[in-house]
Amino acid sequence: MKITVLGCGRWGSFIAWYHATVLNNEVTLYGEEGRPAYDVLKNTGRNEYVALADGITLTSDLGAALDASEIIIISISSQALREFMAKVTKFDVSAKTFVLCMKGIEEGTGKRLSEVMTESGIAQDNIAVWVGPGHIQSFLAGIPNCMIIDSTNQELKERLASSFKSNLIRFYYGNDLIGTEVGAAAKNVLGIAAGVLDGSGYTSLKGPLMARGAFEVASLIRAMGGSFNSAYGLAHLGDYETTLFSPYSHNKAYGESLARGEKFEKLAEGVMTSKAMKELGEKYGVELPITEAVYEACFSGDELGGPEGCMSVILRLFERQTKSEFYKK
Repeated sequence: MKITVLGCGRWGSFIAWYHATVLNNEVTLYGEEGRPAYDVLKNTGRNEYVALADGITLTSDLGAALDASEIIIISISSQALREFMAKVTKFDVSAKTFVLCMKGIEEGTGKRLSEVMTESGIAQDNIAVWVGPGHIQSFLAGIPNCMIIDSTNQELKERLASSFKSNLIRFYYGNDLIGTEVGAAAKNVLGIAAGVLDGSGYTSLKGPLMARGAFEVASLIRAMGGSFNSAYGLAHLGDYETTLFSPYSHNKAYGESLARGEKFEKLAEGVMTSKAMKELGEKYGVELPITEAVYEACFSGDELGGPEGCMSVILRLFERQTKSEFYKK
């Protein structure tokens, strides 16, 4: 099988390694010339996670990368997807299958990433998403995990789940694209909240955070037309260990930095997702208290008065009106 991976950051480079090394597929890995992720791979043949194994061809030629295979996996920053697809659709990609291995909701529009793809001109039946728990460091150490592939195209998701599986990753296929995408994006917001708790010494509150967070996200998914239960599957609750507890979690680390008044240099997708989810909550009339607290912690900055102010935003949740645990908005 031939596979193209667009994006050569940590996940993109791992996906290329996985397909070439574990599944023995022929892989073309695309990155943009002049970007650090691409230049490091080009100049050294590896990054901090993986080496360019046999079977991987690195290129900065987008047209050549798209021509190389029928299955195109995209792994870039979620907020950059629309702009990137404007470049992709300059080529004839009408017969290509696109797999989004990324998690987020577009800020400003509230669009799920598959919706961004269709608005970019890609047929809905040609789009799938690949999400769920797993850290590169654990996979490279041989520790397996379970992930999920979802699409509105039943045949496509079943075929991808079957052809992508290995002893390292067991794939399930989902049946609720809305819930899968929203849940996958939202877990990063909960990861930031967990980091704030850890960084402030309130780790014991992570249990309630998980319970209330899953309910909050499930309520939003239901309001958007998805299944309430999807929040309790692999895309969301199933990904909590890797996002709310793992030392490899960028979103958790970002929250810890917020609590300590330190600057975090790496990408934390939950920051912009908190803004997008806040907008969705307002649009659909769903209460998202944890999301709103994370949004305030991320975007109010100096107005909070430093680390103590950041934690006060989270603790303010205790001042909310008492109500039934499983109330329905």
